[in-house]
Amino acid sequence: MQVILLERVAKLGQMGEVVNVKDGYARNFLLPQGKALRASEANIKSFEGRKAQLEATNLETKKDAEALAEKLDGQSFIVIRSASDAGALYGSVTPRDAAEVATAEGFTVDRKQVVLNAPIKYLGLHTVTVVLHPEVSASISINVARSVEEAELQASGKSIQELAAEEEAAAEFEISELFDEMGSAANDDE
Repeated sequence: MQVILLERVAKLGQMGEVVNVKDGYARNFLLPQGKALRASEANIKSFEGRKAQLEATNLETKKDAEALAEKLDGQSFIVIRSASDAGALYGSVTPRDAAEVATAEGFTVDRKQVVLNAPIKYLGLHTVTVVLHPEVSASISINVARSVEEAELQASGKSIQELAAEEEAAAEFEISELFDEMGSAANDDE
């Protein structure tokens, strides 16, 4: 099906272009979302009449998105989740979770704007892209931890595995010292 794009659509084209798309994509996404019109003679003429208005609206929303991107880019948000000792989450962190955390901090982010290649399933720092406008995006950092204290340690550069290894080494050292003391006490008794 041929459609006229009313706004820039990623991996498809710019505003005003006539493109061929699959019927289902047009009927189920582009047309209901108001991102495109069927490419008929009447719609092409209608688009030419509204082109200036659509470009002005697009420019306005792009400016708003750029202003928000300046504030949002590089921000770090903490997500508290329960996890195993190895750092695997019981569940996952999804785009909805990232959007809720950003919204709680005062930014207006919808879950549809958050782009994750795969759900976050491990503790640590994760970089997430937020697409605020088809031409504007920002990167945020999601710090997934079991507690706020753990999140602060991760933010300083230590991983959960390093902390667990340090605690285990300290415990082993204490145990070996205890046995050394017990061994020397037994030798003193003889």
